[in-house]
Amino acid sequence: MGALITWFDQQFAQVYSVWRELIQELTPESIYRRPNEMDSSILSCGEYVVKSARVVEQTFGGITANLWDDPFEWTLPETLMTREKLLAYFDEVEATRQRGFALFKSDEDFLKEIVGPKGETQLLSVLLDTLVRARHHQLHAREAFDRLRLLKS
Repeated sequence: MGALITWFDQQFAQVYSVWRELIQELTPESIYRRPNEMDSSILSCGEYVVKSARVVEQTFGGITANLWDDPFEWTLPETLMTREKLLAYFDEVEATRQRGFALFKSDEDFLKEIVGPKGETQLLSVLLDTLVRARHHQLHAREAFDRLRLLKS
């Protein structure tokens, strides 16, 4: 396995680990509680974590099955209401990601052109974009989590 494959695999595994960690640290009633009820632009920790997972699911659904659909419909708070459902969803996303990584045999695979939702692009570019967007939503989730903690203090 190449150094790039290993690095990306570790980065995505860490993203998955943080999703689980954040949701397990929240009380069930605070998963979708927004830190500022007056500002609807600031999402809950749960909403941001799900957005992060959706980014990864969409990319690896595209890579493994050429299904680039946004998983919005089956990731609504009404669907993923409990910690258990969220953790099961994260496990499904991680399994899809691992199936995607099983397709990579060498770092040169990342130089291949694929047809994604925005047209033809290099796989490396898609993976970097996915990782950046997933981490971006994760950082917002952490901020929402920290704000909730401050509210409790």
